[in-house]
Amino acid sequence: MGAVLGLGVGVGLVLVWLAFTTPRPVARRTGGPGRLRETLDRAGLAGTTAAGVWTVCGVTALVAFVVIQVVSRTATVALAFAALAGYLPLAMLAGRARRRQRELAEVWPEAVDNLASAVRAGMSLPEALTQLGVRGPEPLREPFVAFGIDYQVTGRFTESLDRLKVRLADPVGDRVVEALRIAREVGGGELGSLLRNLSGFLREDARTRSELESRQSWTVNGARLAVAAPWLVLFLLCFQRPVISRYASPSGVVVLVTGAALCVLAYRLMVRIGRLPVERRVLA
Repeated sequence: MGAVLGLGVGVGLVLVWLAFTTPRPVARRTGGPGRLRETLDRAGLAGTTAAGVWTVCGVTALVAFVVIQVVSRTATVALAFAALAGYLPLAMLAGRARRRQRELAEVWPEAVDNLASAVRAGMSLPEALTQLGVRGPEPLREPFVAFGIDYQVTGRFTESLDRLKVRLADPVGDRVVEALRIAREVGGGELGSLLRNLSGFLREDARTRSELESRQSWTVNGARLAVAAPWLVLFLLCFQRPVISRYASPSGVVVLVTGAALCVLAYRLMVRIGRLPVERRVLA
């Protein structure tokens, strides 16, 4: 019995010693970039950090809180407007990302046509891509100028394409880049017809999406107006301190919180009903 007990204690001590001396494996990050980082890339703000965006949100919320507090002398109302102001930079960033993606979708057919013309004129594929930085559509010139410099420095077409995809951060750009990669790997005999077919498909897709967006824009604008109206009235009430001070009471806080929750719920529901399918970067 004593031998068994001693053996058990010895094994336990060895296990404890191994637990403290064995190096822990480094955890690998399997997730991709965060949602805010992806929004920054789609908005064309690759040089902006997520921490910078959160800083702007915090400063905006603080300024709004101070201003409303000075005007209304009601902390609960100031907190409500501070939350709205803190969300404003994120909403503007998301709007910029949507506008940029829509703008790129409109100019990609022209860019693909330029590529097809360059290839038909006898240019190599890297040369055709590089010349888009000079003769291509204005919104796409900067990424392709960077691609030309990158390819001249490294001479590696595949890696330069990968970095081009990162700079573009666009679903349509992913499809174009992957089509060019496949054409390069299997041979460029059908590259001209591939580019012409791709241009026609992109132009038809952009036309259809533009028509749908113009028809459903009234839904989104109506939802924004319906959400903004109560808060505009509340802001005007801030100049009447006897009235706005009632929101400092417990019942006033309940009204503010309930109203904010209903506005957020109604807005998200209206936007979700009228939202068109968003193309995702499945090839990123």
